[in-house]
Amino acid sequence: MNTAETSAVASDLAWFKSSYSGTEGGDCVEVAANTGVVHIRDSKAASGPIVRVSREAWAGFVREA
Repeated sequence: MNTAETSAVASDLAWFKSSYSGTEGGDCVEVAANTGVVHIRDSKAASGPIVRVSREAWAGFVREA
């Protein structure tokens, strides 16, 4: 896992928020898939840090969630 990346580095990615996220804010994350990597960030702090995980790790997380 790499947490050193910032949104400025990944600004050209297409970010997606869960369809379960409301429009009132709250606790939401956004994800963007890239070749071999899934980027994850806090939707309320889009310019903040980004966590990167492998596609396999993300698939495992989603499967368990």
